[in-house]
Amino acid sequence: MVEVRYFAAIADAVGKPSEQLDLPSGATVGDLRSTLTQTYGEKLEPMLKVCAYLIGDELTRDASTVLTPRVDVLPPFAGG
Repeated sequence: MVEVRYFAAIADAVGKPSEQLDLPSGATVGDLRSTLTQTYGEKLEPMLKVCAYLIGDELTRDASTVLTPRVDVLPPFAGG
């Protein structure tokens, strides 16, 4: 199981702040994106491609990165 936490626009798009997903050991960011696209529809895919994924202490967009038990999905934030 992987705890996936959503923030800002991505949380709005999926309609929840977090969920537990039954992903296999060794699943990657790419696997997570595929699962979320299948679950929430194709319109989510463009958002997921620009999101960053906090895995452990590392922020990544690399689809081959192996997931940890908790992953934060972070859309681009406007700032200044």
